[in-house]
Amino acid sequence: MANEELNSIPLQEVIDHFHLENIYLPDDIADRTITSRDVTRPGLPLTGFFDHFDATRIAIIGNAEHQFLAAKDSDERYRSIAEYFAHTPAAIIFSSSNSVFDEMISAAKEYGIPILRTDIHSSSFMAALIGWLNVKLAPRITRHGVLVEVYGEGILILGDSGVGKSETAIELVKRGHRLIADDAVDIRKVSATTLVGSAPDIIRHYVELRGIGIIDVRRIFGMGAVKETEKIDIIINLEPWIQGKMYDRLGLDQETTNIMGIEVPTTTIPVRPGRNLAIIMEIAAMNNRQKKMGYNTAEEFNKRLMSQMGIEE
Repeated sequence: MANEELNSIPLQEVIDHFHLENIYLPDDIADRTITSRDVTRPGLPLTGFFDHFDATRIAIIGNAEHQFLAAKDSDERYRSIAEYFAHTPAAIIFSSSNSVFDEMISAAKEYGIPILRTDIHSSSFMAALIGWLNVKLAPRITRHGVLVEVYGEGILILGDSGVGKSETAIELVKRGHRLIADDAVDIRKVSATTLVGSAPDIIRHYVELRGIGIIDVRRIFGMGAVKETEKIDIIINLEPWIQGKMYDRLGLDQETTNIMGIEVPTTTIPVRPGRNLAIIMEIAAMNNRQKKMGYNTAEEFNKRLMSQMGIEE
């Protein structure tokens, strides 16, 4: 089953990752979490406009907001900040090493708002923070399957238990490709067009081979045989060969699988003794890359066939 999960991260993880300076942290900082991938500049809320205000967002105080507050007298500045903090924003980060107003620290203590600081400029810091949050807080599902990187293409191998997914992955690793996940693949939707897969921490770098047991791919084949994450470019479904079933022989009809609203190119490969699945995966990866570069072998062959037969499209 593939269950979509709501994600959150501790605020402390944001602080540690970006090496933020702690100006004020409430006592319950260990329990504070971030759930929004969006970041805001609080210019309008500081003027008293709170329509469409989202308290789950981290707020960045840049040069413009800092100058706006600095132009106020102390009492007016405190009232503006206190009214804003009463709406409980997730955290405040001062950029460009701007000084922190005494009134803001007082209001932060009153309302329990974390105050942090970075020396990075606002635009650069926001871009880095949003990109990082998009990955960490992306919608996520877990699928039963194997994820490998072959010639730079991320292949998600699906199929029933025992069909040969793990064995194919090991053969690909032996041929110089890389394993990302075996048995369970965590899939994150990091943008409107991109899915990224990884392994759950507990099984990362491990593969189960029936009759052998659990093996550590990183230790047996080396660090170059594994990778932490990979974009999912193509899905290959492995199924036992069904006598009499019509399988696609030209590749003109492109199937897709919808994962969290993204259509991923999909191919079904019938499995039977004597078929070298690793080589088939390599060809599938190269063919998919070729399609992304604008050349479709099946369409070109069909055009030549139609031309040979004297049939115009």
